[in-house]
Amino acid sequence: MKKLTFFCVLSFFIATTDGQNKEDTNGNLIGLLNKSDFLQGNHKRWFMTHYNEYEPEKKIINKIKKHLDGVSVKSFIGTWCHDSQRELPSFYKIMELADFDFEYNYEMIGITRGKKTPDNLQQGFHINYTPTFIFYKDGAEIGRYVERARQNFERDMLRILRGKSYKHVYQN
Repeated sequence: MKKLTFFCVLSFFIATTDGQNKEDTNGNLIGLLNKSDFLQGNHKRWFMTHYNEYEPEKKIINKIKKHLDGVSVKSFIGTWCHDSQRELPSFYKIMELADFDFEYNYEMIGITRGKKTPDNLQQGFHINYTPTFIFYKDGAEIGRYVERARQNFERDMLRILRGKSYKHVYQN
């Protein structure tokens, strides 16, 4: 009987949690995230507002689309950060229009104001500003988009994807 009770309690716990609490005590999202985390609760308003307002250059989107083969992206965002609130929805809109495969080629990590996660997912990535989008081609880093654009997001992204010389706003 004890085993059955334990099994029932354990099954209930597993069924009602995903193993990770995505919100910190201030309501900020931390850890591994996906778009659906921004389509509900406190983050929906800013995410959808910026997503709907952003008008990327369609001509540049078509060029981005041609350079996505073998590309993956890892991003570090702070839901407390106004730059992340502006840039993350723009990133999604650009990449959705370019038919980017988010399921297999994108990983998003929410970090605290101290640029950390409970599981140290930020370790080794040298994250100093949010958002930081790290672009990889066939597993090798090819560039970073950090905090804000030099021109606009899609033009900066295209420069990275083409392998052109690109320095984010904090590089000389």
